[in-house]
Amino acid sequence: MPHSSDSSDSSSYSQSSSSSKQESSDDMRKVQRREKNRIAAQKSRQKQTQKADTLHMESQDLERQNAALRREIKQLSDELKHFSAMLTSHETHCSILHTQPPAPSEVLFTPLPFPQAHISAPCFQL
Repeated sequence: MPHSSDSSDSSSYSQSSSSSKQESSDDMRKVQRREKNRIAAQKSRQKQTQKADTLHMESQDLERQNAALRREIKQLSDELKHFSAMLTSHETHCSILHTQPPAPSEVLFTPLPFPQAHISAPCFQL
């Protein structure tokens, strides 16, 4: 009988050995999968941070452009007010605006028709 018990011991050892090998293989796959996932998550976070940094820089640039355009609008508005005031001031003193325009007969020159005798139709040789 001792012989049969030895054979059962060796078969249980081979079963436990194969199951531990499978567990070890499963554990290795889990470790590899976790490592791969950790690297992918790290890359994703890095990419997200880069995108946020890029958007922040673009936002700052647009804010600077906006401020420059607002300054230009203010300057042009001030200029418009200045020139409008000058025009209003000038209109009260302008002698040209208060006189009647000359009649067409009083014009100093009369337009002459442009002579086009020197222009001829193009000639094409065949």
